[in-house]
Amino acid sequence: MSERYPTETPDELETAVEAASLAIQRGELVVLPTDTVYGVAADAFDPAAVRALLEAKGRGREMPPPVLVSSATTIDALAVRVPGYARALVEAFWPGPLTLVCHQQQSLQWDLGDTRGTVAVRMPDHDVAREVLERTGPLAVSSANRTGMPAATDADQAEEMLGDDVAVIIDAGESPGGEASTIVDVTGSQGRILRRGALTLEQLNEVLEPLGATLTDEG
Repeated sequence: MSERYPTETPDELETAVEAASLAIQRGELVVLPTDTVYGVAADAFDPAAVRALLEAKGRGREMPPPVLVSSATTIDALAVRVPGYARALVEAFWPGPLTLVCHQQQSLQWDLGDTRGTVAVRMPDHDVAREVLERTGPLAVSSANRTGMPAATDADQAEEMLGDDVAVIIDAGESPGGEASTIVDVTGSQGRILRRGALTLEQLNEVLEPLGATLTDEG
């Protein structure tokens, strides 16, 4: 069973963040709020924890989780050959609801699933999520729901679906966004939207068009 932690006061927030950080260090799963929907998180560098995350969601290795980071500069520790147009999107929309699929650093000792040499990276625009990330380092995070069910937008929904599989649930109220991030593949010379989400094609291209770049929409 999971322990649930409120975050309404500074002391409660500190207790919640500390409990989540310790659970991650032990290889356990935690539910945490983000700017889009609630997420279920595991240490990105703990293959057993990542497997447990996929099992909790009812997913296979063919659907590897994205990685959340606390700082935009961390993308260069996880990814290589990040194109200029991708960096323009990072500057405009991080922290925020934008996930970038990049070529991963080959030296990384992790196993996120069948990634085909890529990693999906996002910096969330949520203070509580970033507090946890600053203490744990990069986390494998997927929406807090069983596959096929709607993503949880509050701690009650997350607990109902995943309460038996996670050690800690951080309750920070309703998700401010409520819509999943937009996923963009930036592994090629032109970016491609793989999943439509909180950011529209028009918003993204408004940043890129002055650079002579545009995205295609395959979402």
